[in-house]
Amino acid sequence: MRTAADLNFGERVVIQDIDSNHPSCIRILEIGFTPGQEIELINKSFFNDPLAFSVRGTLIAIRKEEASCIQIS
Repeated sequence: MRTAADLNFGERVVIQDIDSNHPSCIRILEIGFTPGQEIELINKSFFNDPLAFSVRGTLIAIRKEEASCIQIS
């Protein structure tokens, strides 16, 4: 299954699920990455970490490891 860490620049997808076993699961949910929400990869840093996503009209940057727990369609 693809995760948000696998997105290409400008790609829009819908979140299918959040890996509840990941240590940052609660934080990811609290900042707006919830199942059913559309996200778009807006920017990557020089070494592809962190990644910046558009979520609910807000730009949010998270670590690539955290993005790997966001399962997408």
